[in-house]
Amino acid sequence: MVFLFGSLYRLTRAGFVLARAGVFSDVDPAILPPAARLPLAVAKLVARRTGRPGLSNLPAAISALGPSYVKLGQFLATRPDVVGADVVRHLELLQDRMAPFSREIAIATIEAAFGRPLAEVFVSLGEPVAAASIAQVHKGRVKDETGERDVAVKVLRPGVERRFRRDLGDMYFAARLAERWIDDIRRLKPVEVIDTMARSVKMEMDFRLEAAAASEFAENAAADQDFRIPKIDWDRTAKEVLTLEWVDGVPLSDISALAAKGYDLPDLGRIVIQSFLRHAMRDGFFHADMHQGNLFVDSEGRLTAVDFGIMGRLGFNERRFLAEILYGFIKRDYRRVAEVHFEAGYVPRIHKVEDFAQAIRAIGEPIHARTADQISMAKLLTLLFEITGLFDMKTRTELVLLQKTMVVVEGVGRTLDPKLNMWATAEPVVRAWIEQNLGPIGKLQDAGRAAQTLGRFASQLPSALLRAENVLTQIEDMAEGGLELSDNALSRMGEAAARGARLGHIALWIIAGAALVLLLR
Repeated sequence: MVFLFGSLYRLTRAGFVLARAGVFSDVDPAILPPAARLPLAVAKLVARRTGRPGLSNLPAAISALGPSYVKLGQFLATRPDVVGADVVRHLELLQDRMAPFSREIAIATIEAAFGRPLAEVFVSLGEPVAAASIAQVHKGRVKDETGERDVAVKVLRPGVERRFRRDLGDMYFAARLAERWIDDIRRLKPVEVIDTMARSVKMEMDFRLEAAAASEFAENAAADQDFRIPKIDWDRTAKEVLTLEWVDGVPLSDISALAAKGYDLPDLGRIVIQSFLRHAMRDGFFHADMHQGNLFVDSEGRLTAVDFGIMGRLGFNERRFLAEILYGFIKRDYRRVAEVHFEAGYVPRIHKVEDFAQAIRAIGEPIHARTADQISMAKLLTLLFEITGLFDMKTRTELVLLQKTMVVVEGVGRTLDPKLNMWATAEPVVRAWIEQNLGPIGKLQDAGRAAQTLGRFASQLPSALLRAENVLTQIEDMAEGGLELSDNALSRMGEAAARGARLGHIALWIIAGAALVLLLR
């Protein structure tokens, strides 16, 4: 019960901060379920009167709530299917920048992680050069058999795990409450959204996992001539500390510096787009946070990525889905695009392929009325997911993350080259993947995979039949003896249902009381 009251108070405070900032002022009550309209009316009453539009205050309001909410905002920026495109545009402005903690605390964390004095791990460790909600980065120097070299040292922020654990508990409580009491929200699966975020944050706070992701990513991209990953220093990496090669380069956010060094900006734009598509389609493993601050051009002119806390994965079916829908739009084969959705099982069979193809044509035809450099591939995928929502397509987290990353990557590419032709840039990568995987060679590989699957099924068939026989026997026994519920069991079921209803009413009264307390402060 203490946890219940604590969560309700903290959530109410968070709602109050957002309401005071006026972020709910522009929300149309007509689009909300009835249960959410009264809280919206209260939120509009407490909004501070400012000259700025409501949603423009959203980044500052979320930042005021602390690092956990900044991470939630950044995560929701990858889910336009949940919060809507307008909110996403403002969430994208969130900057994960926090005040740095002292070098002395960083040294204590490093010494605790390795069980040795700092001097036995690093030759030197400078002041923090960047600080975010989960960690901060220092420039260090190490010495080994190859000599001395500079490294980037990422150190976990003290107390961050406890803070995130508490705030995630609050978010879970809110998500479960919303699913229980607001029918229209269940389709958006808020508990699954928080589940996904919790897994992501948990992995981000274990730097051994980030190092493993960077290592796998580097192996995949080893043959790429124009893209590289900094080397991991495994001897100086632990759960709370990540050490990797220091990157001396120009960030892609500094366009003037790139131009001054004579780099071909349109070619850099091409490399950004093709590298992302190659990693997503060829490898099924891509950097899911490819903004300008995480991309550099090194002294050899190669695109270099850093920060591997958020990575995306695509299975073979998802990669085939992506390739075929992009190629289908290029060829204006809307029937094939629709068929791919049904073959992947993304759209329920209660709908007709012809109807879905018609809806997709409404997206594709306006695109072909424009010049190639006016077509946004990211916008196309956004519209596509909006259309699929009308056909009961369930949320696919991996595809939404892919679409969101494509929005960011396309933005980076067009910053470097405003006339970037997305289709001409993407076409070689998409066509190569289709030829390799869906052409004659791909069909042979499919046959091989099918044979392996049949072999595994055949080897497991005897045990599967035995389990099926046991289940049938149990069902027959139940049918003969009948299935009965005792009066005691029925009574307990009724008490559980009543207790759930009482908790819901108590929660609403606590929220109202906490809101009143905050208003009177």
